[in-house]
Amino acid sequence: MSKPAPLLSFVATYALLYAGFGMQSPFVPALLRDRGLQVQDLGFVLAAAMVVRVIAGPIVAHVADLVRRHTLLLFACALLAALATVSLLLTRNIAALLGIALLHAAMLGPIAPISDALAATAAEASGRGTGRCFDYGWLRASGSAAFALGTLASGWQAGATGLATPMSISGVLLALGGTVALLLPSLPQARTPTASSRATMLRDGILLLRLRIYRRILIAAALLWGSHALHDTFSVIRWRGAGIDFFTVSLLWSESVLSEVVMFLLIGPRLLQRIGPSGSMALACAAGVVRWTVAAFTTSPGLLACIQPLHGLTFALFHLAAIRLIVTVAPVRLAATAQAIYSTLCVGLSIAVMTLASGLLYAHIGGAAFLIMAALCLLALPACAGLQSNGEEDA
Repeated sequence: MSKPAPLLSFVATYALLYAGFGMQSPFVPALLRDRGLQVQDLGFVLAAAMVVRVIAGPIVAHVADLVRRHTLLLFACALLAALATVSLLLTRNIAALLGIALLHAAMLGPIAPISDALAATAAEASGRGTGRCFDYGWLRASGSAAFALGTLASGWQAGATGLATPMSISGVLLALGGTVALLLPSLPQARTPTASSRATMLRDGILLLRLRIYRRILIAAALLWGSHALHDTFSVIRWRGAGIDFFTVSLLWSESVLSEVVMFLLIGPRLLQRIGPSGSMALACAAGVVRWTVAAFTTSPGLLACIQPLHGLTFALFHLAAIRLIVTVAPVRLAATAQAIYSTLCVGLSIAVMTLASGLLYAHIGGAAFLIMAALCLLALPACAGLQSNGEEDA
């Protein structure tokens, strides 16, 4: 039996995996809080998990590049992440929760960079082949739409039956997504297939960091995405403390994710064509300044509903521009490694540091900590200037 068309396989994989992410992502901090972790302990556990994710992502992705078994490793990571997700429901012991959270993070870390490497490379190749042409943004939009639906469903389920049901469903979806990933097309063979086998991970990382465009993407991404740490970790806790019910929380979270879908499918590609990657990244950073400044001063559901769509700019538009630049400047034999350094090592390290800081900041100054996140977005603006996918690869 022949494999299904690449577009169908990618859409199914992204939809299942990201629906699984959506079912659990907004509520993992709340679940750990319900399991007995204090605010400071929660910040430490989530930061430690992010550090593990930062380390595991590039290592597994680089192994995938070395052995050319991207789909098999993607399946294994998704399956183990599913098991860890369900295991979070089985204990209240802090040490056990920490261990499970670390395994959970280690297996989630490689999923996005490996799938993005496969998808971005296949999308670029589709424009040169005889099959149906498709864009990476279509695939990522299917994932974002599934994430939003998963978040809505989990909010409804959490309000009705508690957090155990959505977490269990999330595990099933991750396992299914990993299984479908086995049908994805492999990356093309590199022109110099033996070079990667002789290189160490450190040497390949240095090779990528010699690319000036790539370095500047990492700087801007670390600052902008690091600014999301406070929101991702404490916004639900803050909203719940202000009396916002679970379903409204899921609506607000889903609103931000649905803005990703619109950006990936409709607005983002047009903005990239009109103002280029540099302008798109700068616009994303400016939107972050506005978003976090407003968030610092309100927990009104109406006002929060006005700023949540800015996530389409602060995440989706920036991500589209970064993916387009990375796939242009990075060697194909290091496709997954380049994505992993970008999305887990650089961004993940920044988010880990800011997650740890967020626990301390939120404990001392509460919502005013969002003003510090706005300052990070301002600092990212200079790194966005002049970035173009012009094939530059010099240091």
